[in-house]
Amino acid sequence: MRAIATTIIFLFSLNNIFGQHPGISLKISHLTGNFYVYTTYNAYKGNRVPANGMYLITDHGVILFDTPWDTTQFQPLLDSVKAKHNKNAVLCIATHFHEDRTGGLEYYKQQGIKTYTTRQTDELSRKRGMKKAEFLIASDTIFRVGQYSFQTYFPGHGHAPDNIVIWFEKERILYGGCLVKSVEDGNLGNLSDASAKDYAATIKNVQNKCKSPEYIITGHGDWTSTKSLNHTFKMAQELKRK
Repeated sequence: MRAIATTIIFLFSLNNIFGQHPGISLKISHLTGNFYVYTTYNAYKGNRVPANGMYLITDHGVILFDTPWDTTQFQPLLDSVKAKHNKNAVLCIATHFHEDRTGGLEYYKQQGIKTYTTRQTDELSRKRGMKKAEFLIASDTIFRVGQYSFQTYFPGHGHAPDNIVIWFEKERILYGGCLVKSVEDGNLGNLSDASAKDYAATIKNVQNKCKSPEYIITGHGDWTSTKSLNHTFKMAQELKRK
């Protein structure tokens, strides 16, 4: 199993004054090379749930993939990246319209960071009152930033009508976002905007497009297993049969 170097930032609340353990607000874990996974937390159905994002250090600055779910961590993430790497975030891409992906887009725009979503995500964000990006892209777009190249890819309706994944073909890194579930998950989670009919086919499209990933970053939960895509596919097949 890969060793993962982790930086943890603690949120000290009033509870800590009375001797309770501090809650983790922001966790940054080294993935490989210049890639890092960051995790923030929020409440969902009465439970404290982790949400994963990713960032990449390039010669031209730092790229953020999705924004923190916890609104109190928008700036701490930027500060942590600056302190750790002495570089500023210059670009942020959100992978679908839900708040755990888009929540910080307008804040980051105010900080001079170029923010991007697909046109479909922008349309849904407008309809649902979510935060919007400054720039719009086609669902399948190739980015070249510094020494890195990657592609956004829309595989079809799964977790949400607009969910995209991000594929680093050279590095074999698949950033799956909330479309891909952790191997710890016993179900597909929030299905309020999902397609039970299309989910399995959408995952199959990802598998066909993104061959042999060495790292798969899930939107929530444990992201250290490369079996998460197959696990998600099996759960999607079960959902379709119901």
